[in-house]
Parts: sequence; structure tokens; C-alpha cells
Amino acid sequence: MSYFHPETLRRISRLDLRAKHVVEGFLSGMHKSRHFGNSVEFRQHRQYVPGDDPKNVDWKVWAKQDRLYVKQYDIDTNLRCTFLVDASQSMRYGYGPFTKYDYGCTIAVSLAYLAMRQQDAVGCITFDKETDSILPARMKQSHLAAIVATMELDDPAIREKEKSDSKNSLPFDDALSNFKTLQPNLRETLRKAAETIPRHGLVVLISDLLIDREGFFQGLNFLRSRNHDILVLHVLDDDELDFTLGGPTRFEGLELPAMIRCDPRMLRKGYLAALEEYLEEIRRGCSQAQTDYGLFRTSTPLDAVLSAYLSRRMRR
Repeated sequence: MSYFHPETLRRISRLDLRAKHVVEGFLSGMHKSRHFGNSVEFRQHRQYVPGDDPKNVDWKVWAKQDRLYVKQYDIDTNLRCTFLVDASQSMRYGYGPFTKYDYGCTIAVSLAYLAMRQQDAVGCITFDKETDSILPARMKQSHLAAIVATMELDDPAIREKEKSDSKNSLPFDDALSNFKTLQPNLRETLRKAAETIPRHGLVVLISDLLIDREGFFQGLNFLRSRNHDILVLHVLDDDELDFTLGGPTRFEGLELPAMIRCDPRMLRKGYLAALEEYLEEIRRGCSQAQTDYGLFRTSTPLDAVLSAYLSRRMRR
């Protein structure tokens, strides 16, 4: 059974268990070594002194020269990795097996589980318009449970249920004029993340990026000025990317207190053109900020996401 496909993973209710199956299934399917972290590279020989570990003795040199030399290595330092997960209301959209938030959390916890297997320190920040939940990076395996608990607590669907069911809808144009005030402030979130991480590390941002782009790019540049590596995983639903809806439809705002009725077929051409312009702006802005960027559908098998992360990890 493949644990990569979202429909299969949906049947695993516990996030930590789901992540474990994803990572172990991914590793068992690879031909290379499972151990990606803490690799060593030979640097030089030095003369053996009493007390040195015999396993480090270069016995080939001893056989040729009848002298004992010890091999010395450069050892990779542990990576400090911080996951920033968007918990805004737009992330609770999804008509497939996963909402965008479900998919994003599965990515984050799977990568955190993998990083901890590599002896890397992992931290987590969930954010929306109003609040940020911050967990500093730790290497302990028990820290994964704290990350899972934070993500479950900050699930936008749960927070929405806690609010009043009665919403006063506004005319669409009036609600749209106030849209920026309802979006997460990624500039502030990324600045806070940069100040939270005490030394150079890897920051993995998981979001649908339905945000103010100018603030987003400013936040990326601030992180880069602190010499952090950044990986942006852009998560969108198939409906948002393909817009194949048909017939008279009522669209209700997840972050806007508004709704609009229309025939999506009449809007599809203009919508897709605007979407491509938006995606190109995101790609260009990430490139200028020296940030790795990847676009993922919620129907994308998660081995693609893990492969992208590992490629970034090994290049670093």
C-alpha cells in the first residue's frame, strides 16, 4: 500500500502516525542510504596517540608504512529547521481528501519527523491574521508531539467553529476593500521568525500565499538578510488551480464576510489569466529573494514534497 497518496493518508486520522507512515514509506522506497544527516568528509591524517579510537586508524597506511595514523573528518553540524504553517481561514478550503491546512500540516510534520531522524533541531510557528504560536527548535523526539498538538489546536476549521455562527454579510465590493486587513501579515511573521531563530538555519514556509505580496517579499528579504535559507511550499487546491466549476454557483468568503453568485464558466478564462499572473509574481519575487519555491496541489503525492526537501537539504 502506498502512503503517499492523499486519499490513502486521509484514512489515518492521527497526524503524527500519518507522518510516520509517509516518511518510513518514502525511505524504504529509496535506493540510496536512509541516513542523510550528519555525513562526514575525510580531511587529513594525523599521527596516532594512545587513547585514540582504533576504528579511526587507517590500517592501509599502517600496512604500507608500518606507522599508525588516524583519519580525521569534517563533520556536518546539525541543521536548525523552523516550519511556518499558515493557519488562516483560507487554508480550510478543500474539496478533495485534504483541506489545504490538512495537507500543509502533513507536509510539516512529515518533514519534522524526517529531520529529527537526522538529528536536526525542529521548531514550528503557526500564524494567521491575529496570532502566532511559536515553538522553539528542539532535537528531542518528544518535541514532535508538541508540534502536532499546536497544529491541531490552531486548525482554522476548529477556530471558526468556536466563533459565532451568525455572520453579517457585506456587499462584495465593500468587503473586498477591507481584504488586506483580514490577511495574515507575513512581513511581521517572517520578521518575528528571523528574531526567534538564533543562528543560521532553514525556514520552511507552508502557505496558500493568499496574502499581501509586498509584505511577503519584504519578509523574505528580511530572513535572507539574517542568512537563513528559505523554502516556500505553495499549497493550493485543484479547484483553485483549474477552476473547473460549472453552473450557477454561490461563492462564500472564508476570510471575507461576503458572498457572490455567478456562473464560473463565464469567468474561467479571466480567472486563469489572473492566476498565472499572480503565480508568476510569486515565482519572480521568491527568485529575487534567493528563495526556493515549489507549487503543490493538495492531490500531489507527498513523496514529491519530501524529495524536494531532501534535495534542498543536501544542497545546503
